Amino acid sequence: MIGSPIDVLDWDGALRQIHAWAIERESRYVCICNAHSVVTARQDANFGEIIRNADMATADGAPVAWLMRRLGHAGQQRINGPDLMWRYCEDAARRGESIFLYGASQATLDALVERLQTTFPGLGIAGAISPPYRALTPQEDAENVERINASGAGTVWVSLGCPKQEQWMAAHHGRIHAVMIGVGAAFDYHAGTLRRAPLWMQRNGLEWLYRLCSEPRRLWRRYLVTNTLFVMHAARQLACHHLNHRR
Repeated sequence: MIGSPIDVLDWDGALRQIHAWAIERESRYVCICNAHSVVTARQDANFGEIIRNADMATADGAPVAWLMRRLGHAGQQRINGPDLMWRYCEDAARRGESIFLYGASQATLDALVERLQTTFPGLGIAGAISPPYRALTPQEDAENVERINASGAGTVWVSLGCPKQEQWMAAHHGRIHAVMIGVGAAFDYHAGTLRRAPLWMQRNGLEWLYRLCSEPRRLWRRYLVTNTLFVMHAARQLACHHLNHRR
């Protein structure tokens, strides 16, 4: 996918695989890849390496799923961070499973924990950490790793934004004994501190437009530049794909 390996998965397959890793407390990390992610991975060698080394990379964003379908994976679904987290929590609650939360502000975490416990009474919240915006000291980082590992949680849901969350997960691969899943703004959406696009916009691939209208000063450059580059790279890849099939 424009130079980044994206897994061909459906919802059931993604949820089953994460759970299988979680019950074994395996150190894994999952990247949720939208157009911005794959374009950044093409431009930034270090970030590209992080995506390539991920244990799972899902097709987030309508453009990525659409391109995968055009490249031959007709049934490819859009597997995005907020919905992946919500669906996993629903399943985990039925199993009596615990999760760990890492990221966002303390106020957001408090609201998120309250909503999760109200919606999914069987879900265990093994712990929640709101890291400071500055870089952690080695001692602070080691204390967080110890706290996460001691919690017994099989999954760590990471909401730091791209590319910070992917960098954090890659740096802790092998140190944290759980599956780390980077879910972007999912904590804010589920806590109610940030409104998500209406369902009709999500289903029609227009969630990016809603976010742009909500935060134009912060996001205009990302969507103008990366979406344009994505279209260019996608057109080139599709052209090569069709040419190869004619031979």
